[in-house]
Amino acid sequence: MGGAKKKSLAQMEKQQKIREEETKKAAKKAKASVEKKTGAINLPDLSSKELLGELLKMRAVTPYGLASRFGLRLSVAKDVLDELEKRGVVQLIAGSNRLRIYRAAAA
Repeated sequence: MGGAKKKSLAQMEKQQKIREEETKKAAKKAKASVEKKTGAINLPDLSSKELLGELLKMRAVTPYGLASRFGLRLSVAKDVLDELEKRGVVQLIAGSNRLRIYRAAAA
């Protein structure tokens, strides 16, 4: 009747290779998730000379450019630029609801 079937040596080798590949894929996924880098949430000092010096070097100041240069989150960089615009450090050149482009005010 229907007892347990014996597996051939070739079938067992194939299953072992498949299991090894799955464990390698799982290890790669775990390694990739560990390397993920997140930006800082803390606001930088808005009156620091380092921040103002970097803004003067940039031709066009965008939230992405500020976030990548200082390791900030994009939302934090947008808030920083809004605050700097209120203080008169940067001027809004162009923008829409998605992207705003600033330039450093004449020192």
